[in-house]
Amino acid sequence: MRKLLAIAAGLVLLAVVNFGIWQREQLLQDGQIVFLRLAPIDPRSLVQGDYMRLNFEIAGDATNFGPALKDSDGRIVVALDARGIASFRRFDDRRPLAPGEAYLRYRFRDGLPNFGTNAYFFEEGRADVYAAAVFGEFRVAKDGEVILTGLRDERLRKLGV
Repeated sequence: MRKLLAIAAGLVLLAVVNFGIWQREQLLQDGQIVFLRLAPIDPRSLVQGDYMRLNFEIAGDATNFGPALKDSDGRIVVALDARGIASFRRFDDRRPLAPGEAYLRYRFRDGLPNFGTNAYFFEEGRADVYAAAVFGEFRVAKDGEVILTGLRDERLRKLGV
């Protein structure tokens, strides 16, 4: 009986993990492309290898907005320009999105809203390629869930390819 219970629990765990992977794959395939402008931050860590610490201007814009940010996770509404570059519009207040708006889910970490990740790892010795990074490229689901898919320069050209 214990063996059967252990097998069943293992199968449930595998199903949950695989469902999470499938959801991320769907987001990568079908998510809307949105660009967030990077804000200055110390770019490298010698201890962890080559990577770029990320901070986004929109996090500062949201923080400056005031009391709506309560040290908890949530969503903001962004306006998207013709190129897909996001600018802070408001915190999610349950009003429907207007044309040209999207949700972005954030997780509050280290005093700032964090969008997807706060680091971008790259091959050792390729830091010069990423020094031109101005935007983070994200895939965004309708509910605001985000995945960082790359970095772009000022003219939205992909870096590292």
